[in-house]
Amino acid sequence: MYLAGRLRELRECKNLSQGDIEKRTGLLRCYISRVENGHTVPALETLEKFARALEVPLYQLFYGTEESLPTKQRISVREKDWASQGKGLRIFAKICNALGRMSEKDRQILLAIAAQFRNGNHTRKS
Repeated sequence: MYLAGRLRELRECKNLSQGDIEKRTGLLRCYISRVENGHTVPALETLEKFARALEVPLYQLFYGTEESLPTKQRISVREKDWASQGKGLRIFAKICNALGRMSEKDRQILLAIAAQFRNGNHTRKS
């Protein structure tokens, strides 16, 4: 699962152990392991705990490629991040909820389509 690998990459990039995440979130280490290995899909509230523990905006758990992984320095939430507050945060929460209910195959299709739009590789057929 993409999210599981992303959580592990972010944690390792910041030189944190699962025990460190346990202390920062209050979640059990065995639960953190299950999430990182794709055995458990966490609720949005739990993902918010992970984001706070990793000191990244929530959307970074879902967004990005290997090039966008943070460096080992602290990443803070900027006020201009659209998904960090207000209406943007509410919309993002709805998107996360919908993505959580999708199958992995459907999620991969959606991400591939989004990447095409991001790269400008889409064409409108008339």
